[in-house]
Amino acid sequence: MKKKIIFLIFLIVLLIGYLLIGDYYHVFLFCPIKKFLGLYCPGCGVTRMLLSILKGEFYQAFRYNPLLFVCLPFFIFYYIDYLYCFSKRKRPSLHKAEPGIWYFLIAIFLIYGVLRNISGFDFLKPTVLVAMLDL
Repeated sequence: MKKKIIFLIFLIVLLIGYLLIGDYYHVFLFCPIKKFLGLYCPGCGVTRMLLSILKGEFYQAFRYNPLLFVCLPFFIFYYIDYLYCFSKRKRPSLHKAEPGIWYFLIAIFLIYGVLRNISGFDFLKPTVLVAMLDL
């Protein structure tokens, strides 16, 4: 159990380091679907969303990827519950509903990926807020 927690902490520190160094040098990995096909995938905007969360800019984080921003607390709860139950040697509380939940989430993410590329759903595309200027 200690190895899993240490590994999780290592991954979190690595992710935060990647985000902060990438923000400082303006170098991030690119989305191959966006680059080669010109389409937004369900994950487009995740890096910028996580960076905005680290900066405390939650509304901007929501604008980068609304679906993942809303699902993020579920994923965090799921992983914490999994680690807790693993340490107590019992099954996670979502064990019986787990396959159905994951199939539902996959379907939602696929639908989201299609909708954010349709012209009527431009509000789902990753957007940057422009500050109001005092004129």
